[in-house]
Amino acid sequence: MSTTLKKYKRKAHFCLSKLVNNKNFIIFAPKSIDMTLQKWIKDRAIHGYPTFSIEDVRNTGMYSSEQILQNELSRLCANKTIANVYRGFYVIFPVHYILRGSIPASYYIDQLMSYLGKPYYVCMLSAAEHLGAAHQRPQQFSVMTTFPKRRVVSTRNVTIDWFYRDRLPEEAFIIKNTETGTIRISNPLLTAADLIQYQQHVGGLSRVATILEELAEQIDIRNQFRLIMPYVKTVTWQRLGYILEKIIDETTLADELYEQLYSKSVHMVYKPLSTSAEDNPSNRDSRWKININVQIETDDI
Repeated sequence: MSTTLKKYKRKAHFCLSKLVNNKNFIIFAPKSIDMTLQKWIKDRAIHGYPTFSIEDVRNTGMYSSEQILQNELSRLCANKTIANVYRGFYVIFPVHYILRGSIPASYYIDQLMSYLGKPYYVCMLSAAEHLGAAHQRPQQFSVMTTFPKRRVVSTRNVTIDWFYRDRLPEEAFIIKNTETGTIRISNPLLTAADLIQYQQHVGGLSRVATILEELAEQIDIRNQFRLIMPYVKTVTWQRLGYILEKIIDETTLADELYEQLYSKSVHMVYKPLSTSAEDNPSNRDSRWKININVQIETDDI
């Protein structure tokens, strides 16, 4: 090996050691050193960085041709070295997920949202699963973020469904540890409210009520309500109160919710219980101002 090449390698090693403590570091290698994309990916994984973007690779200067870069990324996706989970964003395939053939979204969602520069929280059935209240793993991974809308992300076994608010209730998140860091999920009351609001997306109110039976013991109306009250529609509180009181017999929670609404002078008008059935004003609940247009039955566990 020539003296010049030895110096080059020592210099590159020194640069790498200076950069590894930077969360967004890029492993840089001069073209004269035998650095392949696969080796670059391996180095990232070794230093605890499970994801990267195509811009990260471009910035290394390893490829002068965009077509060659794209071909190499496609090859590494095909042999399960990496997974393309979003346009221009890749996850390094952990060994323990190779046989499964897909990587759960919880493994990379925090890094993906950082890449997109968007606030988020894991919501609805996915949040319920993390809170121990889902009875089966949802096929979709649900994420709440802010507008503008983004495309649905679908890989072999994981679909990320996006839901949107103008702004997010930052104080109502719970931080959960994951294999690769942390994720943000909705607190129990926000999870319940989202399940009610998006009832058609989660399988209807019978499924919602079944989850609420398990979630109820984690709901703290007095402390959680004030954090999310401005973000939730009045009709959602009406429907939630009715289900808590009349369907799953959580009368204490229902009373506490009613007291909070009353103290805030919230005005309720009659609304249908289900958003997917025809309204039925002839069958009403006067306390929650609900037109009972569907029968709700919880599943036996």
